[in-house]
Amino acid sequence: MSTSSLTHAADSSSTATSNDPSILSLRSATELLGRILLMSLFLLSGLGKIGAYDGTAAYMAATGVPGATLPLVIALEVLGSLALILGWRTRLVALLLAGFTLATGLLFHNNFADQIQMIMFFKNLSITGAFLMLAANGAGPLSLDARRAR
Repeated sequence: MSTSSLTHAADSSSTATSNDPSILSLRSATELLGRILLMSLFLLSGLGKIGAYDGTAAYMAATGVPGATLPLVIALEVLGSLALILGWRTRLVALLLAGFTLATGLLFHNNFADQIQMIMFFKNLSITGAFLMLAANGAGPLSLDARRAR
């Protein structure tokens, strides 16, 4: 079988499944659930920072990050979470959160001698990857972005 035959076979099999309504609805629901699960961490974290504002600002200052940036962090976590759950400006917000998550890992979880901190850093790295995939692929059909495109 030639390379072009293999490519054509792969293309036709993906076309067959991409036109199947049950596959489309499963994919749409999975994309929405994935966004909700991914953003639950950030939404809860942002809301938690509001409740523990002074302690969070002090922790940030102790690591060299000005506590005055805390309102921006809260806004990014809470509003960014809501935007991605709803699928609004998904690619842009996902890129912003990818940069934020990577920076957070580098700033706050850089003590690799501590196994917990190393795991937290790699958690941030993995979440950054998820945001990059979301930025590349978009939110899917169950989103405000898809509704706006129609």
